Amino acid sequence: MSVRYEQKECRSIKPARYVRTLAEDVLAGLVEPPRKLPPKYFYDERGSLLFDQICDTQEYYPTRVEDALLAEFAQEIIHKIAPDHILELGSGTSRKTRHLFRAYQDRSGVIYWPFDVCREVLVETAEALALEFPQLEVRPLLGDYSAGLEYLPQLSGRSLYVFLGSTLGNFEEEEAVTLLRELSTRMSAQDRLLLGIDRAKPAHVLRAAYDDNMGLTEAFNRNLLSVLNRELKGDFRPSAFSHRAVYNEEMSRIEMYLVAKMQQEVNLETLNLKLEFSEGDSILTEISRKFTLESAARLLGKAGLTPEEHYTPEDQYFSLLLVAPERSAM
Repeated sequence: MSVRYEQKECRSIKPARYVRTLAEDVLAGLVEPPRKLPPKYFYDERGSLLFDQICDTQEYYPTRVEDALLAEFAQEIIHKIAPDHILELGSGTSRKTRHLFRAYQDRSGVIYWPFDVCREVLVETAEALALEFPQLEVRPLLGDYSAGLEYLPQLSGRSLYVFLGSTLGNFEEEEAVTLLRELSTRMSAQDRLLLGIDRAKPAHVLRAAYDDNMGLTEAFNRNLLSVLNRELKGDFRPSAFSHRAVYNEEMSRIEMYLVAKMQQEVNLETLNLKLEFSEGDSILTEISRKFTLESAARLLGKAGLTPEEHYTPEDQYFSLLLVAPERSAM
């Protein structure tokens, strides 16, 4: 089935609950220490492209390992589930998901629903996929999955939900359980979730993955300040902040910060807001939790989900979990 993708087909998803705007997040997170912002603001068009480049670095193993796992097991996963729909949360450029589509090359009728916050990336990716996989029907969804999944399309037949890149690790425990429970609620007994999780491992490996030698992660982190400048008429100087990635062993997570190199004043004209930074002041821009199989199973259990299949390399640096609702029996 040949598909001609048109930009007008990019469907906006109504939020199921209120999610703060960028301006509100800035007022809540940057005025007083400890300063922090949600990582979703990384992913404008430039940020999404930078992240794709990060995924190609030697240090950033999660994408490389997850990609290899998908290449090896996509056929088995697709054969087992035989989904009519593939809906991916935080789809980005769908680079790894292509392995699932290749496993479908001899079939038509599968519908792919990429769900992401960046319209430009959704449009470009949908156009590319329609050319590369003529058997695939692409129906992009524009929205923020952290705002809830209630208004996602109701899908008939079997569905495979896809949540890759260990993006679940960017959520605090309560937020992660909320998102997973919403997925569990909409899943039928035949549906499955394909979930990527990054595993706990030596600290030096983790730190290197979030501070590559090419400086791409630093540029990605600083790009957040460019987003603030553009959207809120700010005068942040990205070069006046350094990138720092630390491993919080107690909480089993990487924490990414922007750290002021000097005392400085920043104005956000849209908010009529002046921010004062002393040398060494930091902004927490991302957490990335690292899991054991036991901690992942506990988290999934809180949401009414259970691991059914486990795919991992010999070093167990990363895991793909095929997850079922607890009520299912296949």
